[in-house]
Amino acid sequence: MIQEMPLEVVDLRSDTVTRPTGAMREAMMAAPLGDDVFGDDPTVNALQERIAGLLGFEAALFVPTGTQSNLCAILAHCQRGDEYLVGQMAHCYRWEGGGAAVLGSVQPQPIAHQADGTLALADIEAAIKPDDAHFARTRLLALENTLGGSLLPFDDVQAATALASSRGLARHLDGARLFNAAVAQAALMKSSAELEARRVAACFDSVSVCFSKGLGAPVGSALCGSRDFIARAHRIRKMAGGGMRQAGLLAAAALYALENHVERLALDHALARRLADGLAGIEGLQVKAPQTNIVFADLTGDARERSGALLRHLAGHGVLATGLYRLRFVTHLNVDAAGVDRAVAAIRTFFGR
Repeated sequence: MIQEMPLEVVDLRSDTVTRPTGAMREAMMAAPLGDDVFGDDPTVNALQERIAGLLGFEAALFVPTGTQSNLCAILAHCQRGDEYLVGQMAHCYRWEGGGAAVLGSVQPQPIAHQADGTLALADIEAAIKPDDAHFARTRLLALENTLGGSLLPFDDVQAATALASSRGLARHLDGARLFNAAVAQAALMKSSAELEARRVAACFDSVSVCFSKGLGAPVGSALCGSRDFIARAHRIRKMAGGGMRQAGLLAAAALYALENHVERLALDHALARRLADGLAGIEGLQVKAPQTNIVFADLTGDARERSGALLRHLAGHGVLATGLYRLRFVTHLNVDAAGVDRAVAAIRTFFGR
């Protein structure tokens, strides 16, 4: 018998560790099913129509992962020998195995981020290659929102995508945590998350959205765009092994998440602030104030070499986190205030505070 991780573990490694709620599981079991490779799974079709309509696009495609969604997008926008402009720390450049280059012969042109995660307009302009046989053809600008948990300022998103469009580039958004961005932006604009998600999406020709992070579904992402674009992406999904049969079981979870888990993301953001506030003032730990559900921290001074020891200490106290390049703590629907307080207490114990 397969056993789930005990709930007493405070798992802050990522919002990908979320488990379906009881109500989500019921929705999955009740879902009408078909064969999505034949295009006749009614639940998958309903999800694709729902997310496309929500974000203002003609069509959408359900895929197993966010990585595959970004891959389908890049290869649908670009051809062999083309390139896409992308931030140095963007997921579709740094964390997806070089898939666009390996599988599609599409070259990434990374650009350094500004302190707030944006790409400077002058840097975007300078990266666009002239129409000359010596250069790869610049075809696409890819942005990510949120980036490392930070909300990209909407004015900057508008300016960057307008520049790209003026230079004939397509525009793709890795919106793995688009709804986290939308909830945070809605709080600033005194608006609704749905409206802000649609405003952000309107700046792009394609958008990928992940359902298995903060939204809490077990599997799945959607790629949105025009009908012609999605037709190209559909072919690429097939080549990449992403065609699934009775995928309505998974699509039902995503539909449930869209209807029930978007607004509650504000609770995750509040817990991230609670965690950051609890870690304030610890000598040797510099904490970045979170904008959404991700808290980054850097060890400083004599503590800089103790990252591994800290993670082991936390694991011994039933708290899981990551430290691949910085300490990272991610709040989500399976973490509550008591769990955050346990994490704070364990970290303070490590530092003797």
